[in-house]
Amino acid sequence: MIVRILGEGQLEVPQSALDELNSLDSAVQTACDSDDAAAFDDALRSLLERVRALGTPLPDDSLEVSELVLPSADASLAEVKELLTEEGLIPG
Repeated sequence: MIVRILGEGQLEVPQSALDELNSLDSAVQTACDSDDAAAFDDALRSLLERVRALGTPLPDDSLEVSELVLPSADASLAEVKELLTEEGLIPG
């Protein structure tokens, strides 16, 4: 699957990583729901670090459709709250 991290670019991440990423996404959503800024920072950092570790960066000139769009590492809790759905940032 193609994942875009806003402000960084796209990565190809194995579909098999979806369960792991959903678990990390749940931590982001929990922190947002409780307005816990410290937990939010840790959870978002962990999610993005794992996406980077699992993913293979696509060339900058690649025009792939992103299946998932994640906020930048410096996104605020309020900004991410606006992006959240009932399923978090990552559906599934």
